Amino acid sequence: MERKTSEGKRGRAAARKVRATARKAATPPPAVTVTFRHVDSSDALRAYAERKFAHVGKLLKRPCDAHLILTVDKYRQHGEVTVKSGRLAVTAAEETKDLYAVIDLLADKIGRQLKSHLGKSKTKKVRAPSAGEVMSAAAQTATYSGNDRA
Repeated sequence: MERKTSEGKRGRAAARKVRATARKAATPPPAVTVTFRHVDSSDALRAYAERKFAHVGKLLKRPCDAHLILTVDKYRQHGEVTVKSGRLAVTAAEETKDLYAVIDLLADKIGRQLKSHLGKSKTKKVRAPSAGEVMSAAAQTATYSGNDRA
């Protein structure tokens, strides 16, 4: 019977990192849909929005869709965005005097919301210490307390 050679903890961690980067690289950029209300559509605004929301796909593990609605009412430029990925839906709304500034603010707000969501999901995955770790920690504290009396 052959014994399987173990690559060790560092080797497994490196392999996990390689798999994670390959998975992130395989995730397509988000499909950005731009809707213009009460304003003529421009390719420059559409391209700017696609470029700003391209980084959103790097934060998520699944493919996502971003729907951006830009509205102009007299002197108010208003923007709303909805990013959907699987069961996750994140929305944001902003209003300023410039449509490019609206897109910048929306991209920042969505990025903050997604980072917050990812942080919450990572904290849920904290594992409990194994029995060996608990025993070694108890043994170390026992040896330290024994040396203090000398």
